[in-house]
Amino acid sequence: MNKNELKFDEKGLIPAIVQDAQSKEVLTLAYMNRESLDKTIETRETWFYSRSRQELWHKGETSGNTQKVVDLRYDCDSDALVVLVEPSGPACHKGVYTCFADSLLSEEVSTNADRFSIISRLETLIAEREAEMPEGSYTTYLFDKGVDKILKKVGEEAGEVIIAAKNRDPEELKWEVADLLFHLLVLLREQKLPLDEVLSVLEERHTK
Repeated sequence: MNKNELKFDEKGLIPAIVQDAQSKEVLTLAYMNRESLDKTIETRETWFYSRSRQELWHKGETSGNTQKVVDLRYDCDSDALVVLVEPSGPACHKGVYTCFADSLLSEEVSTNADRFSIISRLETLIAEREAEMPEGSYTTYLFDKGVDKILKKVGEEAGEVIIAAKNRDPEELKWEVADLLFHLLVLLREQKLPLDEVLSVLEERHTK
């Protein structure tokens, strides 16, 4: 599709939903005009149009929290965009990972609705830690130390899984497997490899 076929509203704007390419968390909702869209495509970083200031703004220009564009998608009516990004810091002006951090239904949603939901929640939490780097967080410590430290922890936890299994100790094994899964998710985040791509490999193998 040619970008000129996109449908902008009467003010010349189109909504742009910004989504973390790895965790799939929605980070923010902003608006683009044709000029900011062109700049986004040209620079591969997000540019938006501020409706309040009535001017273009480059995300992260002052804060340093830029967003590297991985993909730009449009909906079936060609009047809305999804911008998949790799964020280098919080998306929200409040200094948090996502502008959509609060829920109106959080007390009503059952945590048992999906037995694998903890993986998604953990993936999002790890992404938050990388973006916000809060002091005192173990995940912050891992990202601060870098890939060598993360790899060392993956190796250590893998070894402890083996020992627990050899000892036929299910209580120890469940804790060590949990530790290994956590550090693997941290490693995927550090490597900018979405978990979805790993799951796709499993899906492909399952169908063969």
